[in-house]
Amino acid sequence: MSALTAFLHHIAFVVIMLILSAEMLMLKQPLTLASARKIQIYDAIYGVSAILILIIGSLRVMYFEKGADYYMHSAPFIAKIILFIIVGLISIHPTITFIKWGKSLKQGIVPTLTDAQNRKLRMIIHVELTLLALMILCAAMMAKGIGYLGS
Repeated sequence: MSALTAFLHHIAFVVIMLILSAEMLMLKQPLTLASARKIQIYDAIYGVSAILILIIGSLRVMYFEKGADYYMHSAPFIAKIILFIIVGLISIHPTITFIKWGKSLKQGIVPTLTDAQNRKLRMIIHVELTLLALMILCAAMMAKGIGYLGS
């Protein structure tokens, strides 16, 4: 069961990275009805994947790996959680933007996105991807026992 939960946890993480990359690429092109709808769908998948990471990760910490006490004494684990929270918080702005497109899209109108708004969305996604990459570094450090603060 431990291998299965690890696999699912990693797949959900890869999905988030892919979704953010797809959103980034789509925002580099002129927005169309089809691309705006896809971005909304991708963002919903992003949200589901983030929830799965949280649930599966919690299960791994509590039941399938070394136990919560071990992880609470791991600096890379703590850093990973902080990074996850930061990514979640900064992802709120793009998600709200994409949700607001719903009314226009239902009417068949392409949402308006100024150059400044587009740059801001892409910058946020760049930051998210960078922080997620740092989470991978933290995971590698955890796997090697680097930064364990216990006795």
